Amino acid sequence: MATEFYNQNASNLAQQYLSKSFEEVHESWADFLPSIISNPNARILDLGAGAGRDAKYLSSLAQDTHQANNNIQVLAVEPALELSKIGQQSTHDLNVKWLSDTLPALDSVTKLEVSFDLILLSAVWMHIAPSDRARAIRKLANILKPGGKIVISLRHGQTEEDFTKRKMYVVCADELKKLASNVGLFCKLETPKEIDKLGRNHVSWQTVVLQMPDDGTGAFPFIRHVAINDGKSATHKLALLRVLLRIADGHPGAVIRREPSIFGDRVILPVGLVALYWCHQYKDLIDQHKLFQTPNNKPNMGFMKDDGWHKLTHRTASDYRIGNLFTGDDAIALYKTISASVQNIKTMPCKYITLPNSNKAVFEVDNKTVRAKDSIFLDLPTLEQWGEFSLPESTWLAFNRYACWIEPVLISEWVKTMATYKGNAKFRDPDSHLHLYRALNWLEPKRTTIEVRNRFEELKSMHDIPCVWSAKKLTKNYDIDHSLPFARWPNNDLWNLLPTDSIINNQKSDKLPTELRLLSAKSRITEWWKDAWLNAGEASHHRFFAEANIALPGLDSHNGSIDDLFEALVTQRGRLREMQQLQEW
Repeated sequence: MATEFYNQNASNLAQQYLSKSFEEVHESWADFLPSIISNPNARILDLGAGAGRDAKYLSSLAQDTHQANNNIQVLAVEPALELSKIGQQSTHDLNVKWLSDTLPALDSVTKLEVSFDLILLSAVWMHIAPSDRARAIRKLANILKPGGKIVISLRHGQTEEDFTKRKMYVVCADELKKLASNVGLFCKLETPKEIDKLGRNHVSWQTVVLQMPDDGTGAFPFIRHVAINDGKSATHKLALLRVLLRIADGHPGAVIRREPSIFGDRVILPVGLVALYWCHQYKDLIDQHKLFQTPNNKPNMGFMKDDGWHKLTHRTASDYRIGNLFTGDDAIALYKTISASVQNIKTMPCKYITLPNSNKAVFEVDNKTVRAKDSIFLDLPTLEQWGEFSLPESTWLAFNRYACWIEPVLISEWVKTMATYKGNAKFRDPDSHLHLYRALNWLEPKRTTIEVRNRFEELKSMHDIPCVWSAKKLTKNYDIDHSLPFARWPNNDLWNLLPTDSIINNQKSDKLPTELRLLSAKSRITEWWKDAWLNAGEASHHRFFAEANIALPGLDSHNGSIDDLFEALVTQRGRLREMQQLQEW
């Protein structure tokens, strides 16, 4: 898109755009809007938001419809900075968030790891080069909710100036519908060409409304095929799927980047993180429960080396987590264990998990040699040393959004598979499978708040500390609360543990705080973070951000901003509300 033209002419263009109302411009598809706005938790994306006319209307309509119960957020995306400034001024008192981003990559939006009920592209599609349109429509489909709609207005009648200065291209409704069909979208509405509302005789407009009937990606059938139908000479395939699911569900910040390919966009993760979680889930299965993971009765697997895995038998699965520090011989052994695991993942499950009726690998590893050192702090930059792991964006999003439904299938198949192995013969009877299910518990870090309680007591001896939710001074009757409920999203990171009044905590229980309640508590939450962890020394500061930057969406691995962290917490709250339909408090 020619942002230079739009920045240089922002004032005149804004005046032009704002001369016509939302109702005048979007009359052709307005009948679809009430059902979208009726959902108080809907999420709307306005791509190419310009001077904010549409974003302002949609957010105001949501506010008028739901009043105090309004949770609808409008995300306005505008790459032209000067236009965006005008839009931000006009929507400053509304629930509109502004971002700078462009199709087809849409990097900033996808990094948020959220999906939308409505995506509006008003006077945008003609700026997408024909060579980028297939990828653009795939990207839009990937961030659309099941049943969600994409509204695209098509401008016909470009002048030579439009082609050169404004970087427009010829558009065609049939081309758009074909591209949409390829990614599982169907056409809900195609209007005839209509006259230009600004009176330009050479310009006409069409509106196309596309809808998502289901997840539209083909990811579910693929995951089910690998989990249930694929041959399993060992548990490697199930292990890799579960690792990726756990990362997608618990660590949306782990994505290094997204990149295009001829088979669809791909998500790039640190392969060191995949290997760390590989070790995490195999650790107690093998060392503690002595369960065989291959058909023969040999306990060793390819990644279990004498100078690595077997030197860490005194460690537990919960040691293999973000924010932990290994030193001395343990650090050297862990380096070697991760390296061996990366190689095993590359040569086993990644090699043999292929697209249906093809020898094309679904998952790819581009690994690097890493020299063992006597200290290793487990954070994203450290785990990026081993190279990259690549998977289809559609598979990542299926894991990300539907983990709570997919994981039981993977665990069930893992139990059935282990029960058939010679070394696990005593568990062949279905009545003994309960032990296998228990052994496959992910073993999240123990739900302990002792460390945080100790820090609270230390600080309380120096000054008063308020309940983050009620602002009441805390004395003896206090609890350490998981801001995002542990029972629904098991996370025991420092940022998620907050001091609160015991009565208030009992009222909150396992409910999800509303966005309004979270925003109202921002100053108390951020003050606690600073007081308890960021001012407690370099190690504590480092661990705090290492945990947050990988667990919360939209954060850079080097983020050190409290405000950005809090904004990511609000986004994650919305994701959990959407994906699990949690009761709010």
